Amino acid sequence: MTINDLVGEYAIEGSNQEQSDKIAYKGKLSLSLDENNRIIAQWVINKDQVQNGNGFFKDGILVIHFNYRGEDDHIYKGIAVYKCINKDILDGFWSEKHGNPLYLGNERCLRMTSHEILN
Repeated sequence: MTINDLVGEYAIEGSNQEQSDKIAYKGKLSLSLDENNRIIAQWVINKDQVQNGNGFFKDGILVIHFNYRGEDDHIYKGIAVYKCINKDILDGFWSEKHGNPLYLGNERCLRMTSHEILN
């Protein structure tokens, strides 16, 4: 698998950085490449929260540094790491700088086809 295989849109669902593994959010992850062949990522969580990031891919692992502006107007930063099961399935975990250090968030990404609609 190459970095070009990852470009596209993915439906996501995930759990937050807390003790529970319950699905806490759904959304969309868009992956593209910059001029240096690095990943540009944008998440749209629960239809209204936008998060942006950039990262790299090597040996089936995708790493993305991300940030977003919270409802309290603070900028939050973190890192997401995905195991690329294949070009259509990414299985990952993430952590934010100010999240609970005892837990990791989890996220599953499935490539969207042009006719899919997110909930």
